[in-house]
Amino acid sequence: MNLLELTLPALADNLALDEALLLDAEAGGPETLRFWEWPRPAVILGAGGKRADETHADMCERDGVPIVRRSSGGGAVVLGSGCLNYSLVLAYDRDPALGDLHASYCFILGKLADALAPLVPGIGCAGISDLAAGGRKCAGNAQQRKRTHLLHHGTLLCSFDVNLIPRYLAHPPREPDYRRQRSHLDFVANVNVPLAEVQRRLAKAWQANSVASSWPEALVDKLKGEKYGRSDWHERR
Repeated sequence: MNLLELTLPALADNLALDEALLLDAEAGGPETLRFWEWPRPAVILGAGGKRADETHADMCERDGVPIVRRSSGGGAVVLGSGCLNYSLVLAYDRDPALGDLHASYCFILGKLADALAPLVPGIGCAGISDLAAGGRKCAGNAQQRKRTHLLHHGTLLCSFDVNLIPRYLAHPPREPDYRRQRSHLDFVANVNVPLAEVQRRLAKAWQANSVASSWPEALVDKLKGEKYGRSDWHERR
């Protein structure tokens, strides 16, 4: 598996790169584990998310925080310094569990939890697509699935300013049972592990030993032209 540690200068480029890695794998390219960190607050909606329902759009506009849209489903998240973004592009034939949506979450999140368990006691799968420790969410995840490969990407709160979450996100219209209607600040928590150590452990867990020397730049440009660089994609709901 390739290891790609790459944050591109524009937010739209980073969203496009995740999908480009998936499309590249579908065309015969490698499986990839990617890490990136966005240094400033930004709100990312799921492909079907509604900004009016999921965000405090007026506060985002006041603070100059962009609201953009990713290719996968799931709820809105806030990015920023101390939040590690990880992306896995996996072939279905790697493991039978990957062929089923719910089983694939259990398989992938189980490996992530096992890698972090020595540093984050009690971490494990929660709900359908979360990682939690002590009943508090520390990572949200989503997927985009194609014919032979899937893109699984998520955000792990390492040393993130969690006060940004209620500032920019409304209480979600749908929530996992384990949330029990708790507020954002009562529900989320940092793992308080350095990003570099998390990356090292996750790369080891997935045996991502081949450092990528290139990335699909042409596909990124194509996807930016089709969606990620277009306001009608980000503002369509």
